[in-house]
Amino acid sequence: MPAEPLIVFDRATIARPGGPPVLHDITWTLRDGETWAVAGPMGSGKSTFLDAVRGRHRIVSGHAEWPWLETLRRHGQAVVFPAEVMRMVSFKEESRLFSYAGHYYQQRFEFADAEEPLSLEGFLRSGSDATDEEVATLSKRLGLAELLPLSFIKLSNGQTRRARIARALLAHPKLLLLDDPFVGLDTAGSAELDRFLKELVDGGQHLIIACGEDAVPDWVTNVVRLGEPRKRGDGVALPTGGRRPPAFGTEPIIELTNVSVSHSGKAILSNVDWTVRTGERWALTGANGAGKTTLLSLVCGDHPQAYANDIKLFGRKRGSGESVWDVKKKLGLVSPELHLYFPGSLTAFEVAVTGFYDVLTFREATAEQAAQVRELFADYGLESVAKTGFRRLSTGQQRLILLARALVKRPPLLVLDEPFQGFDAATIEKMRAWLDRELLPEQTLIFVSHRPEELPETITHHLRIEAGRSAFPG
Repeated sequence: MPAEPLIVFDRATIARPGGPPVLHDITWTLRDGETWAVAGPMGSGKSTFLDAVRGRHRIVSGHAEWPWLETLRRHGQAVVFPAEVMRMVSFKEESRLFSYAGHYYQQRFEFADAEEPLSLEGFLRSGSDATDEEVATLSKRLGLAELLPLSFIKLSNGQTRRARIARALLAHPKLLLLDDPFVGLDTAGSAELDRFLKELVDGGQHLIIACGEDAVPDWVTNVVRLGEPRKRGDGVALPTGGRRPPAFGTEPIIELTNVSVSHSGKAILSNVDWTVRTGERWALTGANGAGKTTLLSLVCGDHPQAYANDIKLFGRKRGSGESVWDVKKKLGLVSPELHLYFPGSLTAFEVAVTGFYDVLTFREATAEQAAQVRELFADYGLESVAKTGFRRLSTGQQRLILLARALVKRPPLLVLDEPFQGFDAATIEKMRAWLDRELLPEQTLIFVSHRPEELPETITHHLRIEAGRSAFPG
């Protein structure tokens, strides 16, 4: 005899607030003892499905009900809305407790922690009646114990995800919803989180996870698949023509000599030497927390300790009179951290235009700039969402638009930090091929990824950061 249903969708058509229907004719039941994965390609509606489960979206037609709530009420719990007994962990923390809109991107690299009131420990404890033992045990289990005194804004992408999972669990939710929790984690981190989530499920935690088809954990009991499966060759349109080989130059555009960065007595980078020359294509790898983000912040002009080190960018030593904007106008950047700070008030097209100006706010496009954005959007299959609000798009679509933003001005230096996060396999394949075909021979590339299969074929050099030190694998 099947277990009693906890949540039921009966031919439900689901729409986001103020938008058209996104999911159509969904029939699905969650029962006690089941652990579900919501899988599908980029933009198929996985995050919308999770939000609908917690009652955050309109049911346009059909029916949705939560028998679970009535059971809880019969047992004396004053539950009104589904979200009251659920916690969802998605890509971005935006709440009354913390909002990236109240900070600026470079602030995460400044070490004056006294001005930032919210520590990781404060983040975990806020709104929770968890005991000291619970906080300590969960922090240790998720590798956060040593980070508790740090400001929340200083955490890396992977650390922030683990912190949000910890805070959600300290609220003792009846149902935990995780949106792509493995994205941005290295191999060891992904395996450790997988083990931890399996322990939760084995211990009776109700859990639903949204992920790509290739990331469904083996401890999941059921899978709901959204959208049409994508075939090889579908999706991003690729221009014709062969791949351009890199053209190596002798001119160095990045020179780091014996570079070290520390914070509160702890070394983040130690004696790093690195020279990058025109036209080279570099893979930058390393475990979560190894120091890659700090290294890139020095290269991109965002880290204040650049002035205390021997760093030359485009032939000029940092601190010799050039501004951060002089540096930025020569490079294009996309990163998970930059994504966090992007306002949702702009349209997809307007977000791409900001790449010409190196800002995160609206700027009017010239006729030439608009034509360049339209060309990229056509290549990437984004024409249909150009006028759509950025916040209304899926995380993967947002990342694709930010990749276009980094490329619009054809910069001499491209810094692509995990640019394919949130992409399905077909889109990754297309974008690798696009980069191999379309980057100019004189453009220099730094590409960061935890997954070797994401690296463009034109990669020529490899720098690995290990515990803050540089290594050059053969």
